[in-house]
Amino acid sequence: MDLELDPATTALVLIDLQKSMLTRQLAPHALADVVRRGAELAAALRARGGLVAYVHVLGSEILTLPVDQPNPRPATPPPPEMWELLPEAGRQPADLLVTKRQWGAFYGTDLDQHLRRRGVRTVVMAGVATNFGVESTARAAFDRGYALVFAEDAMTSMAAEMHEFSVTKLFPRMGRVRSAAQILQALG
Repeated sequence: MDLELDPATTALVLIDLQKSMLTRQLAPHALADVVRRGAELAAALRARGGLVAYVHVLGSEILTLPVDQPNPRPATPPPPEMWELLPEAGRQPADLLVTKRQWGAFYGTDLDQHLRRRGVRTVVMAGVATNFGVESTARAAFDRGYALVFAEDAMTSMAAEMHEFSVTKLFPRMGRVRSAAQILQALG
């Protein structure tokens, strides 16, 4: 279970800690706990010189394709402030802000370019939802050769079994799954 992280080559990528998530039922971790742990990880990494990237999705601009189980859409579009980050997430002016229009944070954004220019080799993943935004971003990071660390209790999903599958069956094959406390300890 040992974990060593070099803050100079580590980035924390926080997925969709935004106001629109307040309307969702999430499990197994409450949104408030996920946001708090994510903010703690961000503060710790930032204080040690690491990169913190907050990702938010513009839900009103997500591509809609024919699928068997479409995501529910409200009758009227949500107000634009729903796509804003939750203030409790702790974003600071020097942190990277990535706007996405799909599940993953790499496609159609400049996230990879920012990570590479800063010499990032390890990406710590957290946010909402474990098996959608976090997993999609992690798969793309893995494909690009980044070492991955997953903050299990700093992410959550629409159902506990969805979260559990990703963190027990998929993420251990892509990287290292740890608690936020273990990651904080590894940061020193």
